Amino acid sequence: MKHLFMQGEDSSKPTLLLLHGTGGNEHDLVGLGKEIDSSANILSVRGNVLENGMPRFFKRLAEGVFDLEDLQARTEELKNFIDEAANNYKFDRDKVVVIGYSNGANIAGNLLFEYKDVFKGAILHHPMVPRHGVEVPTMPGTPVFIGAGKNDFMCPATESQELRDILQDSGANVELYWHEYGHQLTQDEVQAAKEWYKKNL
Repeated sequence: MKHLFMQGEDSSKPTLLLLHGTGGNEHDLVGLGKEIDSSANILSVRGNVLENGMPRFFKRLAEGVFDLEDLQARTEELKNFIDEAANNYKFDRDKVVVIGYSNGANIAGNLLFEYKDVFKGAILHHPMVPRHGVEVPTMPGTPVFIGAGKNDFMCPATESQELRDILQDSGANVELYWHEYGHQLTQDEVQAAKEWYKKNL
């Protein structure tokens, strides 16, 4: 997978896995990652699917309607890539914190749904529930931050609340942060995620 890796200054810190939104690339969230933790490793990945020329991490059938078969295949592909990257770049696989926005947050959520202990923690900006009615691995105490907009028409409030409930029921320690805006990633949301990260990771 196309990606960039930036060695951090502090080897005791987690590695931040950055997953962009639709139409983004591996450079989009680097500034966000550095804002969250300027001394951590950064592994930023580009999605392998193109939708009208725009990179994504998995196909969709319509807006808000996921191609579940492709989602599962791409989730496995990304999981294998993270494992290989940890080996290639010599970072601790058990200390990966994912930061995803929109489409990137959705595949990050599906990684949590699919693989036990896949992340040390997760920051999910404007995610949806990746799959409904599935059994989710236990994740006792795993810290998860969900950023959501009260007027986000792409990701309704009920999606954010349902994802929080599913993860909490599996044992995760979830903080759901709301702002008054839409699908955009606001500075207030970024700062809330940064403060949460400092306390939990």
